[in-house]
Amino acid sequence: MFYSLQHRANPLNIPFDRLERMPTDLLGREYETFRAPDVLTTHGPARIIAMCNQKGGVGKTTSSINIAGALSQYGRRVLIVDFDPQGAATVGLGINANALDNTVYTALFDSSVDVHDVIRSTATENIDVMPANIDLSAAEVQLVTEVGREQILAGVLRKVRNEYDVIIIDCQPSLGLLTVNALTAADGVIIPVAAEFFALRGVALLMQSIEKVQHRINPDLQVFGVLVTMFTRTLHSEEVLQRIYEAFQGRVLHSVISRSIKLPDSTVAAGSDYDFCS
Repeated sequence: MFYSLQHRANPLNIPFDRLERMPTDLLGREYETFRAPDVLTTHGPARIIAMCNQKGGVGKTTSSINIAGALSQYGRRVLIVDFDPQGAATVGLGINANALDNTVYTALFDSSVDVHDVIRSTATENIDVMPANIDLSAAEVQLVTEVGREQILAGVLRKVRNEYDVIIIDCQPSLGLLTVNALTAADGVIIPVAAEFFALRGVALLMQSIEKVQHRINPDLQVFGVLVTMFTRTLHSEEVLQRIYEAFQGRVLHSVISRSIKLPDSTVAAGSDYDFCS
């Protein structure tokens, strides 16, 4: 069990007497410490992060919104690009994308539309969103015939990159052309993985897609980290966590996100003021 010192996973072979004195993560690794970010007087150019996993329901959108919220508290300007036709990030940031004329779909295919007319501010200071709705589901078909189809999103973000410190692309659960566009535009990838075996199985396919993009289109693309989500204090979750570490070693982030009923409860609470079906 990870929570028993005698049986704690200790892949770095840290002495157990040292583990008792030092803060460690669930894998027995010593936490790294970072100084608080400096106050910024200017913004940009942004680091672009793709939040990517072809399996749905692993916490991509929730992680995108909360990482953006944490960065905004340090004065960083953040743009969330909702790149999922379900539009969960858009709704999660309090915007009804179905009532909008311009979305990320418009930005991709209508060159006459200024990308600044697509971006919407949110109720949270320093966080903007490029919204999406079901129109984006048609993009996969349209991209097939486009020239430079893998780089269209990169061209859109290039126009606003100097206005933000971080751009987070919330990808759809797929390895299609939309995801390839996100990987081509990004500096790096964060891979949310739920602590369950079904979520773990597909990560190998995602890594193959990342490697292909690195070799053929975007050689500077990096894997910034693997973020374990929906962790529970069960033997199953602990075994999956250990397997994730064995597969990705130092790429596994220290923070492990526990499953909590408070997150869906907060969505229900927001629904009292917003009609999700409108």
